[in-house]
Amino acid sequence: MRVTVKLFAGLRQAAGTSDVTLDLADGATALDAAAAVVDRYPTVDVRGAMVAVNASYAKPSTSLTEGDVVALLPPVSGG
Repeated sequence: MRVTVKLFAGLRQAAGTSDVTLDLADGATALDAAAAVVDRYPTVDVRGAMVAVNASYAKPSTSLTEGDVVALLPPVSGG
């Protein structure tokens, strides 16, 4: 199945792109999509990132379907 992963802030900078199209096996999860991004862009560190699927926050274990959009949002700090 084909999904799109959107990267934000430091993740986007580390990958050098804001969108990644992935072909994943049926039954893949949001965590599988994040791992595939790291495989393609080893400088991307998704530890601690929040996950959204189709604009709703989701667990890494959320199953994906064809055409889903996964967003990876890095942890935010500041004051």
